[in-house]
Amino acid sequence: MTPSSPQSSSAHERLASPELRSAISKASRRLMPMLVVLYVVAFLDRTNVGFAEEGLEVDRGISAAAYAFGAGIFFIGYAIFEIPSNLALQRFGAKAWLARIAITWGLVSAAFAFVQGETSFVVLRFLLGVTEAGLFPGVIMFLAEWFPNRVRVQMFAVFYLAQPFSQMIGAPLSGALISIGNRLDWVAGWQLMFFVEGMLAVVAGVAAFFLLTNSPQQAKFLDEGQKRALREVMDDENEVKNEDGPRGVKAAMGNGKVWYFTVIYFCLQIAVYGVTFYLPQQVARLVGRDVGWEVGLLAAIPWFFGLFACYFVGRAANTVHRRRVLGTLFFTTTGLCIFGSAWAGSTGRPVLGILFITLAVCSFLSTGPICWSFPTAFLAGTAAAAGIGLINSLGNLGGFVAPNLRTFVAELFGSDDAGLYALGVMPFLAAAMMWGTKRFTIRANTLLDVRGEESAALKPGSSR
Repeated sequence: MTPSSPQSSSAHERLASPELRSAISKASRRLMPMLVVLYVVAFLDRTNVGFAEEGLEVDRGISAAAYAFGAGIFFIGYAIFEIPSNLALQRFGAKAWLARIAITWGLVSAAFAFVQGETSFVVLRFLLGVTEAGLFPGVIMFLAEWFPNRVRVQMFAVFYLAQPFSQMIGAPLSGALISIGNRLDWVAGWQLMFFVEGMLAVVAGVAAFFLLTNSPQQAKFLDEGQKRALREVMDDENEVKNEDGPRGVKAAMGNGKVWYFTVIYFCLQIAVYGVTFYLPQQVARLVGRDVGWEVGLLAAIPWFFGLFACYFVGRAANTVHRRRVLGTLFFTTTGLCIFGSAWAGSTGRPVLGILFITLAVCSFLSTGPICWSFPTAFLAGTAAAAGIGLINSLGNLGGFVAPNLRTFVAELFGSDDAGLYALGVMPFLAAAMMWGTKRFTIRANTLLDVRGEESAALKPGSSR
């Protein structure tokens, strides 16, 4: 199939149909809020450990090295169970499996309130990774089944809004819960934070079971014309994926493109978690205050601006050329700004330090949706379950490497800023690899560029 073929022309007409525009608009309104809520509480429970570091050290004697190991071992459990979880999602359906994931990780997260020492802390961090495994790639697969390639980055970007939103509200929330708990006699502040935020995930999981729909054909909120329009365009894309992409689990696991994007995502996650895990402490050091509600508010600033960056870049990245250029640009900016935040910290410039952190957060948030647009353009079926699971699981090992690499380099050179410089190198490698995607031939993305004039037609809620 070529862009000028009759089949392509037919697909081109379907992309502009009012029924498809209406179906996409309805699906985005009905599904995206619940998915965003799930990832908000997931990211909150994944990173709130940064606010508990001081309390865990004072109350439970957990050392900096044990904290770094526990923060990172989450991703080992996550990686081991990622692909099995994706395959289970295909078998049991998205809504049941995503609900199960949220409920079980919420219970584990709440159990952090009862940590007694380094062993229980590390074990619970590992179990948190095991129980959360499959959420993110499961949602990526879910969105790839619901939304055409043209608007997929936009939907990924909306989903990614959960990261900055969780930190924007989560940083003040975590700081406030710690402050409240520290004024109570019967509980420590960090214990109250873990328990309350863990139970939020349980509530979200129950809600997801009732609010999500497994596929367009099961959606009661779509009429038959809308279902047909969405099914036809998705069938076109799946035909291209099945012709050009790997088929089955084994083929996906050995596919060179899958491994290429795994390395890119690994570099991205090193930057993300290298900044995120230590953001409260870095802000506190910049402004000379203890971690509390004031630091929580300041730590929310980068995520507030990240909301807008992620959303507008997602809307702009509607051709493969733009995705490649923007991805390269923002990976490069991420590395430069991590370097800048380290420099500002070492020279006593708090305003510049927060500015550089803000730009780094805006940049790495903008690259995430772009990264996922490439593998979802050539993976389908069980190959998608395996390939997307592999990219996310091994890529997320960057979250294990980041805190340990930062701690090792900081201790080696006797400087916290040296650890930041080490983390800042990785986004430059990702930038070079993102630009190198120009040599790939992914026909779904090739068709995406040819159909560039249809970007306005497919924006949810738009009309001609």
